Amino acid sequence: MRIEKFITVMLFCASVLVFFPETVGAQEAKGTIKGHIVSLQGREALPGITVLIRNTKLGATTDSEGTYTIANVPAGNYTLEFRAVGYNSLMKTDVQVRPGRITTLEASLADAVIQTGDVVVNAGYFQGPEVSGMGTVNFNNEEIKRSPGAMGDVSRILMAMPSTAKVSDDNNDLVVRGGSPSENGFYVDGIPVPNINHFPSIGSTGGPIGILNVEFIDNFNFLTSGFSPQYGDRLSSIVDINFREGNKEEVDLQADLNWAGFGGALEGPLPGKSGAWLVSFKRSYLDLFSKASGWGMVIRYGDAQAKVTYDLSKKHKLSLLNIFADDHEKFDRKDAIEQGSSYFGEIDNFQNTTGISWKALWNSEMYSFTSISFSMQSFKNDFNKVNASGKYYVADNFEGAYYLKNINYLEPGKHQHLEFGFDIATEEGKYDYTKYANTNRLGAPEGDFAVSRRLMPSRYGAFLTYNIGPLSSFTVSLGLRADYYSLNEEAFLSPRVSVSYEVNSRLRLNANGGIFCQRMPLVLLSQRQGFQKLKNMRAYHLGTGLEYLLSPDMRLTFEVYDKEYTGLPLSKEDPSMSIIDGSLTGSSFGNFDELSGSGKGYTRGLELLIQKKLSENYYGVLSASYFRSKYSDFDGLWHNRAYDNRFIFSFIAGYKPSQEWEISARWTYAGGCPYTPFDEAKSREFNSGMIDENNINSVRYPDYHSLNVRVDKKFFFSSQSLDVYLSVWNAYNRKNVSEYYWNSDKKAMEAIYQWSIMPIFGIEYEL
Repeated sequence: MRIEKFITVMLFCASVLVFFPETVGAQEAKGTIKGHIVSLQGREALPGITVLIRNTKLGATTDSEGTYTIANVPAGNYTLEFRAVGYNSLMKTDVQVRPGRITTLEASLADAVIQTGDVVVNAGYFQGPEVSGMGTVNFNNEEIKRSPGAMGDVSRILMAMPSTAKVSDDNNDLVVRGGSPSENGFYVDGIPVPNINHFPSIGSTGGPIGILNVEFIDNFNFLTSGFSPQYGDRLSSIVDINFREGNKEEVDLQADLNWAGFGGALEGPLPGKSGAWLVSFKRSYLDLFSKASGWGMVIRYGDAQAKVTYDLSKKHKLSLLNIFADDHEKFDRKDAIEQGSSYFGEIDNFQNTTGISWKALWNSEMYSFTSISFSMQSFKNDFNKVNASGKYYVADNFEGAYYLKNINYLEPGKHQHLEFGFDIATEEGKYDYTKYANTNRLGAPEGDFAVSRRLMPSRYGAFLTYNIGPLSSFTVSLGLRADYYSLNEEAFLSPRVSVSYEVNSRLRLNANGGIFCQRMPLVLLSQRQGFQKLKNMRAYHLGTGLEYLLSPDMRLTFEVYDKEYTGLPLSKEDPSMSIIDGSLTGSSFGNFDELSGSGKGYTRGLELLIQKKLSENYYGVLSASYFRSKYSDFDGLWHNRAYDNRFIFSFIAGYKPSQEWEISARWTYAGGCPYTPFDEAKSREFNSGMIDENNINSVRYPDYHSLNVRVDKKFFFSSQSLDVYLSVWNAYNRKNVSEYYWNSDKKAMEAIYQWSIMPIFGIEYEL
């Protein structure tokens, strides 16, 4: 049985389900919504809050402990409204009610700015940070799941945002405002996670397939501009993900199957309903069909996640989190040539993050969050050369880190908020790898490059943010972060400021600025003993913009920004190379005998984002950006950075004609990325791709554009539900160039293309 036949059978089965007649008795399928409401500033329970399900007569009021229950809700997707005198009302969209199950929905309400008699502030669909919303985008669980072209992947939905460059269909690398993927930070429930992707690149954050179970994600924030001082050692962005808690009253089961693998999830209460637990697993099955399909490539990956919450009391809660993934790939010379790779062999990786956190509500003015965690990643590679016999690269590398973090939130007075705390990171990097003699991209011979080194750096940080406002429509945030890095013995201060002015109830003007610091990747610093003393990389953020509510459920943001880099790594061995951008291609940043931290760079641009929430039966996201991103090489010459698209346009639209059906589409257009052409005469001489040193990133690939479409169908039974979706990626089969490579068999340059037209299916069963 060939893999094509397998996919055809699965698509046929999914099609039968999608076009099956409406489920008998679907009108009897009902569920329950429960939740807990607290104040945004103090996190204390709010009694007397009115909770309404829009376009129905269903609702409830919170009790003395801030909890509410709405029973007998027909299965489907709803918008809930939370309102009370003295608080800004809030809308929560995409609340999915499943037959016979309890949907838990938490909410935090902010104090109303103006209170006059019994006035209720208009409900809002967008609840951003207390100060400036610049560079911040929020998505909930359903928005991630249904986004066409995202496949339930956090990183892929972010690729539709104006701040991220168009990299490749094949990978989840986030290039945020010109920064390399190594400059992004990921947090799950406040726990730092080095990488949220399968087949990660060492020292970076990219990979082709996401790890996280989207069913566990409640929501996440994507921060790109002047983010809070509580986040350290990152230059470009923060992805702050919140997992929901498990069901505290009953055991729920879920099973799912899609084009890449199968998995399941289970959740339920702890004894005495003192807490809840979640657990899931996923396993690919592509390897099961590799031999039958004639593939020389074998790919196998899997992951498991778990979260346990325990209520010590009404004001104190413990949470345990674990995220695990392992990845295996084996490919032969033929597959390597087809992919344009210079090597073939095996990859064996695994990664795990375990953390425990404590949330404490001390009183109505103060609460805190404390966590301790351990993360580890193992990278084993064994590669051979495509164009000659012998080894190319062998590695057995390990990276691990212990983290301790404490954050405190204090309200010392009216319209004043303090955020302060500290974090400590103790790392270990064990590197044992050899890159064997070869010819580099300039045509120069290189001998064996061997590394066997152990690094054990630490970082100590403290931060303070003082928010004041709103005062006469102004809100100001003053922040400061201090870090000390043991490896290079460098102390660094990072001041940050944000200002927001509310012109009226619909228009807000924002501005922010700040200094950010990050150590170079350990795998790069491991290459030679003296590299550990290199100074840290730095980025200077400056931006201004506006937020305008086109309607209560539709927001427009426009931003202008300037991001300046100093301290980027460079080498005179390959003076034109932007070394930090090596993480884009998984090349482990190259191998160098000499490094300097003299590199500079910048990204400057304009960004427009219009986000329409699903308040009725349609939703959408439109993003557009124009930017330029450049770097200065070792000789002081300026070049385009690897993903300087210049302009990007993306549009997502979805329509729900009923509770059972949904149709959506996503179209993206991006300018071609720059690349360095081959010196064809030299490439033929060495039968390997040798670059033209006089034209670094001077030409561009053809512009990128692609359409993804998706159809979802839900079946509701009395106590179960079945979700089926069919999606087509690159629906009109655009041949988008990924890169050009040197085919050593044909002794000629050829193109590697990104994904051709690809059908995607998924089936999800809930009990």
